[in-house]
Amino acid sequence: MENINKFAHYIITWYNFIMINGINGLFKTTQNRLIVLGLLSTTIVMVCLTCFAVSKIHKNLDVGYKNFGQIISKTLAIESVEITKDIPELSKYDTLRSHSLSILGSNDDIAFIEFKAQDGKTIYTSKEDYANRANHAKIVVSSPMQLKNGIESKNVGSVIVGLSGTIISAITDTTTTSLIMVFALTWGLIVLVMLAQTILSTKELKVLQDGVKKISSGTFGVKVESQGMTKEVKQLFDAFNDMSTKLHQFEEQNIGQLTLEKNKLEAVLACIANGVVVCDNYDNVILVNEHAQQLLDVKPSEILKTKIQQYCDTNGELCFKDRIEQFKDTPLDVMEQRPLAFNIEVNQRVIKAVMSPMFSVNRDYVGYIIVLIDVTKEMEMDNLRSHFISNVSHELRTPVTVLRSYIDTLYNYGNDFDFNTQKEFIGVMNQEIIRLNRMVNDILDFSRYESQNVKLEKTKQDIMPVIEDVVDEMKVLAAEHHLTISVMKEPDLPEIPFNKDSIRRVIANIVSNAIKYSPDGKRIKIRAERARVGDYVEVSVEDQGQGIAPEYLDKVFDRFFRVENNTHTIKGTGLGLHLVKISVEKHHQGQVFVQSKVGEGSTFGFRLPINPPKTEDDEPQDEMPKKTEDEVQEVQDLASSSNGNDGWEISFEKR
Repeated sequence: MENINKFAHYIITWYNFIMINGINGLFKTTQNRLIVLGLLSTTIVMVCLTCFAVSKIHKNLDVGYKNFGQIISKTLAIESVEITKDIPELSKYDTLRSHSLSILGSNDDIAFIEFKAQDGKTIYTSKEDYANRANHAKIVVSSPMQLKNGIESKNVGSVIVGLSGTIISAITDTTTTSLIMVFALTWGLIVLVMLAQTILSTKELKVLQDGVKKISSGTFGVKVESQGMTKEVKQLFDAFNDMSTKLHQFEEQNIGQLTLEKNKLEAVLACIANGVVVCDNYDNVILVNEHAQQLLDVKPSEILKTKIQQYCDTNGELCFKDRIEQFKDTPLDVMEQRPLAFNIEVNQRVIKAVMSPMFSVNRDYVGYIIVLIDVTKEMEMDNLRSHFISNVSHELRTPVTVLRSYIDTLYNYGNDFDFNTQKEFIGVMNQEIIRLNRMVNDILDFSRYESQNVKLEKTKQDIMPVIEDVVDEMKVLAAEHHLTISVMKEPDLPEIPFNKDSIRRVIANIVSNAIKYSPDGKRIKIRAERARVGDYVEVSVEDQGQGIAPEYLDKVFDRFFRVENNTHTIKGTGLGLHLVKISVEKHHQGQVFVQSKVGEGSTFGFRLPINPPKTEDDEPQDEMPKKTEDEVQEVQDLASSSNGNDGWEISFEKR
């Protein structure tokens, strides 16, 4: 009540101050005085209602508190009878004292507890133990102690409980404070509403005019009619209309600029060959371009607005989680200078991810960017290079070892051998030298064919003499495997422009592969004919080997690639078919092809255009080395030094 009276006093003082000092100020009109009078009346009514409510609540709390004390005394009476009915009289004091002290220790609102016998004699009182506490008792209640014996009850004494009123005081203070706060807030809201209404009703036009002039430089608005208005309002509306026109122009320009910038960003992201994933500072994916969607094999709805750590790779692992933690544990300046790079695997593709921080114009950290690069081909090429180096090392080691052994034997024991044995040794050495020479030529040709500056001189000529030369050269190798080579030529085959040495190497590579991978006693067919599709001359070599699995057909012309299995154990550099592809497609505008069935054999071939388009290649700049006559003579010498031509034949057939 004291708090409410103080609040009411402050309200009256405030009203007198306003009425006395506000005549020359805000409240100088009758309308404003009536508003203030209504506000004061409302305040007085609310104060009276609050006082009445507080008084009523206090009264009800007092009644409830007395009932609470009565319940406590009755409960103590029942408990005391139960704990003392079976103990001697001398022990009752200690029992009641112990029980009372435990209750007083757990409840501060009980001031004292007193037990009296039926004759009014005090059995125990807590006033002896808590004298100061007992003096603060405000409410005293008592209840009889009755011992029930069957149906009958016997009065054995009474329990007197004194309550300090601590709880009721706290509840009363809380209730009073809450009511005052509610009243103050309500009154404050009423004051604000009334003041706002007053200000808006009297100052509306001036405030609106000032506001429109302030926002006319860039805030949205609409046009209004100014006809029939007063001078002040007309000026206001004219300013408003001017502002609206400027806003409309600004809006169109701004939206157009934003749209243009957005389209530029989308176009840049779409044109980037690598995948781009943009994440905010909370690891949420906010932007992902189409190439990144393809690399990660996700749809925009599946990754946008999700945590990038939740993405799983092909093995079902959270491939980004540990790396992002590593990225966050590293200082930003370090990450900016050296972005974090790591590899992930998705759908049998190796993807290199490069993660770098993203900053705003003010150098505030706003997230990070993950650039995804498909390095599957690079990884495959690294593996192929490793195999190539291993194969070349082995292929070089074999002829060198043979040459060293034979030369060492001839050097130390040559006088002990007859002429035929020496000739046989020299023949083997010559064969290994030719093998070594071919291998080195393949490597050199690969390097030169790959060069952009190599231009081949082409002459229009018949391709059959080249095929016949290659077959004649390969007869020794075919004889070793008892193979039959047949050559079929279509009648009236036109002459075509090609580089003789280059195409000769192409045919030699294909035929030598057919010989290597054909079982003994089989047949190799070479065809020269017009292509069924397009204006080409087609040359194909068909063998009866073990064939190539379908999954390898697209890779057999790749550099360094070799099919290694139980059947294909022939050593080599893996460059032969790749040189075929470069020579035919790059330097002759032709086509290479392969057809194969496992267990039946393979057909390798190429097509050369009859009338190729004019290109810069027609003007020779850097000629490929021609095969020397010495190399041809070496092959012929090797053939003459072999033991006959049994089991080998060459037949030329026309269709």
